[in-house]
Amino acid sequence: MLVKRSDHLVFRHAGVPVLLGSLIFSGMGTAAWSQMPNPSSATNPFYGSVTARPASDETLKLSLDEAVSLGLKNNLGLKEAENNEKLIQGEKNEAIQAFLPTITLSADTGVYQHNLAALGFGPGVVSKFASLFPSSMLGSFHEITRDTLTDETIHFSQVLFSGPVIAAIKGANAATKAAHFAKMTARGEVVQQVASAYLHAIAAASEVDNAKAQVDTAEVLFSHAHDAHVAGIAANLDELRAKVQLQTQQQSLIAAQNEYEKDLILLKREIGVDPGQRISLTDPAPSSELAVETPEEVRAIAYKNRQDFQNLQNEVVEYQALHAAYRSERLPTLSFSSYYQTSTVNGAGTRGNFMAQGTLSVPLFREAGLRGDADASQAQLDAVNAQLADLRSHIDQQVRSALLDVDANAKLVEVARSNVELATRALSDETDRVNAGVDDNLPLVTAQSTLASAQSNLVESLYQYNLSKLVLARSAGVLELQYRDYLGR
Repeated sequence: MLVKRSDHLVFRHAGVPVLLGSLIFSGMGTAAWSQMPNPSSATNPFYGSVTARPASDETLKLSLDEAVSLGLKNNLGLKEAENNEKLIQGEKNEAIQAFLPTITLSADTGVYQHNLAALGFGPGVVSKFASLFPSSMLGSFHEITRDTLTDETIHFSQVLFSGPVIAAIKGANAATKAAHFAKMTARGEVVQQVASAYLHAIAAASEVDNAKAQVDTAEVLFSHAHDAHVAGIAANLDELRAKVQLQTQQQSLIAAQNEYEKDLILLKREIGVDPGQRISLTDPAPSSELAVETPEEVRAIAYKNRQDFQNLQNEVVEYQALHAAYRSERLPTLSFSSYYQTSTVNGAGTRGNFMAQGTLSVPLFREAGLRGDADASQAQLDAVNAQLADLRSHIDQQVRSALLDVDANAKLVEVARSNVELATRALSDETDRVNAGVDDNLPLVTAQSTLASAQSNLVESLYQYNLSKLVLARSAGVLELQYRDYLGR
């Protein structure tokens, strides 16, 4: 009988559950700047964790490698995958037990009272056999008797051949491998989520630093405009513009600090650090370029290392085993059982009993049910094979898209850096013009806003570039082992 459970299929044969399905990797979600706020472990367990220790007064210094290590140790999504692997391993052991010998030992002792008259051995029946027994024995005959009986029994049973059980064990082995690959996929998800959250927090910290620098610049400009207005060499409008610009930058700083603190809380939730623990990120944003790779090279690596691809390959084996199990229900089942029992009555010697028997069970006619089961399992197998073929082309698509994103984001970083340099020069030139009395401070305020925008674009472009490198490593199936190389750390 095929039983549907929450996340896998169970095939029951002779009362033994055998796992024949496991988790299928649903997709490689990629984080983006706009997707980070307010994620919840209720919808995605990888946003949660098991808190490893309470908050302390000391500031915890945290590198990217340390954050990833804590995530692999405490992340909720990974723990669920690990527990699922243990569950499937336990069900595999149950399946194997169907072919292992089962030996049990039982013993009992007790006092039994018998009413011989109620059993048909009344005085009339006994008198008919009087000539067979000594008169002294008949004189002491009682209708109510008692005796003490002690039994010890050892039972042995084993299935010698069963087609469905053999196929189910093969399916259980494939399910165990699939669960392992699902766990490894979860590890890659943890690395991507934690690294993305860490990089996002670094980007938010850069935004805070830029905002502070803009506030400092705005304070200097406001001070100059105020002094010029007091001296009578600048209009009041220039001072008002400078003050508005200062307050605008102060607002940006408050917002940037708030986003940074929320990003730290998210990171702490993913790696098992108490939300109230103060942490300090020690790694700067990676900015090195990635070596050029061709789609063919990355795709070959992906087919070899992608855990979800190997997971689905093992699911094909599972459904092949399920189909074979249904087809083999037409085969006979051979089993053997025996027992040896000793009995002692009233302590007067021990007698042994022995039994050994073989059982051959042959299905004669269940053709409609057998064909229905086989056809249904064949349909399931065809569906999984189609998914495997689709995943093969999907991996190619992901690899090509990731390479395009890496190339495009690298160019965007170059343009953003150039814009920052140009905006810095423009602000410097406009500052000189204002100090020389050539312009009022309106172009200066505009140049300052342009520089702030260019710096924010550079921070976001660099974050997206690093994120795309993580996605490429994930597409190739080497994220956990090589994320440092892809980030250029």
